[in-house]
Amino acid sequence: MNVAVITGASMGIGEEFARQLAARKTDLVLVARSEDRLRELSGELERRHSIRAIPFVCDLSQPAAAERVGAFLREEGLHPAWLVNNAGLGAIGALDSMELTRVREMLMVNMVALVELTHQLLPQLRLCRDARIINVASTAAFQPVPYFNVYSASKTFVLHFSEALNEELRGTDVRVLALCPGPTPTNFGVTGGIDPKFYERGQPTAEVVRMGLVASDNRRAVLVTQRLLPILFTRFLPRFVVRIAAGYVARGMMKKMEK
Repeated sequence: MNVAVITGASMGIGEEFARQLAARKTDLVLVARSEDRLRELSGELERRHSIRAIPFVCDLSQPAAAERVGAFLREEGLHPAWLVNNAGLGAIGALDSMELTRVREMLMVNMVALVELTHQLLPQLRLCRDARIINVASTAAFQPVPYFNVYSASKTFVLHFSEALNEELRGTDVRVLALCPGPTPTNFGVTGGIDPKFYERGQPTAEVVRMGLVASDNRRAVLVTQRLLPILFTRFLPRFVVRIAAGYVARGMMKKMEK
């Protein structure tokens, strides 16, 4: 059975990918740490759309997590036709103020698990007609962001990795998209210690995912879902101006959080 594998599927953008792909009558494997939420969502999508939605509980911050996902798919006879690498972690603050465990988890989830899972599933994706890989990056990928340094650097990695892989797979049936949303009202900010007000006026997750799916349908390599003009400025301004401006914004966020 061909399936779409979605990481970070229990909430936010990942949950919305599950909903919109289920509406396309795509069978799903939903990967996240929250077992109760995964089972609830899987049952809902199966009843509503008459598809299979299989939960797989996995902590992608742990070593060999991607191998566990790959082994589960093989054991169950499931063939990935889509891979949505959506799982991500973030934290705001000076580097030496963050726990090393949190830093390590960000690196593992945002980069290592994403690459390892892509490596695990790519051979089977190559066997499918019109296979898709969607890697969720961020508008933070386009500039260094002081006090959000590990997260923004990890998303730069995702952007460059996705673009390079897209070119490697040119002429094959596998499409690769780097999806770069801006602030989006999900639980991501809460878990990252970020003031929820920063996301209040963000782009709805349903719109982000809809745009991402259309971009993948149209064989786009990169999609920035909002606030394109500031990102264009980062390409032309001197680097020191970009990092000073990003630091000014981040410090303002931190001061509001301290009040």
